[in-house]
Amino acid sequence: MNRINIAGRLALSALLGSAFSAAAFAQTTPVSDQPVVITVETTDSVLYRGDTFDITKIAKNPGMTTSVNQAFVGSVQIADVRTVNGQPAKGIWSYEVAMALPFRANPQPGQAISDVDSGGYFKCVWQIVSTDGKYIGTLYDVGQAPSPDHTVMGGSGAFLGATGVHGMMQGSATMRGASTSEDPANRRINGGGKMTVVFTLYPKSRPVVVSTPSGPAVVHSDGKLVSTANPAQAGELLTLYATGLGATTPAVSTGQPFPTGALSTANAPIEVLVNGQSSGVLYAGGYPGAVDGYQVNFRLPAALSSGNATLHVTAAWIPGPDITIAMK
Repeated sequence: MNRINIAGRLALSALLGSAFSAAAFAQTTPVSDQPVVITVETTDSVLYRGDTFDITKIAKNPGMTTSVNQAFVGSVQIADVRTVNGQPAKGIWSYEVAMALPFRANPQPGQAISDVDSGGYFKCVWQIVSTDGKYIGTLYDVGQAPSPDHTVMGGSGAFLGATGVHGMMQGSATMRGASTSEDPANRRINGGGKMTVVFTLYPKSRPVVVSTPSGPAVVHSDGKLVSTANPAQAGELLTLYATGLGATTPAVSTGQPFPTGALSTANAPIEVLVNGQSSGVLYAGGYPGAVDGYQVNFRLPAALSSGNATLHVTAAWIPGPDITIAMK
């Protein structure tokens, strides 16, 4: 089931009236004060130190190399993203040591004014994609060694405008030092280290279930709203409408409506939690003609009791606010 059936769409459109349009989905997504914690694990981490000054020898050695620290040169570290919050993911993490020369405050006679072994100023890029290669988002951060914490300076995709910090988990970081004469194309063959970092993010936007005059836009398969008079039941297939689920495939430019002739599937992992239980998401993608409007088809967990249930949507590991639906 990729989209609600035609009869259901007509029933829902009639229920929502003029509010069910592109403009209805173009609402401003509220920003919560609660931070989002995202844990990223990487593998095959290699630090390539800029110790090769003959340009004809850079990235030519297919085997493993050793590196030599040099003052006034940069270094680049590269690693593969393997999991995000325990879920399989892909992507590349890279950082650049912009200046590996932290100065001593009070150098003594005969002592160098800097110590290149103590670190430097870092610029990091975290590009995260799905396991099938779809772009999810990128985070950018900067930091100064020896501090383990970096400041998140923003992002793109699902993390557009996010701020916060990232810190390295205690004892989790290893790497292999290499010369820039080593060919990085063989990084996974030659091997490297591992690293786990924890981001504490304040997203600019979050996924939000659309509100209607009659309640949250969560509907049965016939397009009628879930309500106290028309409650959902455990195991039922439902559809919700939301904003803030991020990029899709095919891509749609910000501010433009989703096409009516093709599916626009969400790139980010989308999860619907009901009373803390994960439901089965069957489809998540842009709603035809809507601007930042999405449809999510999901099946309620089988073990839900009657009464009110708490539901929220998570997109790219970023949770939205809770809503309440009626259960029978």
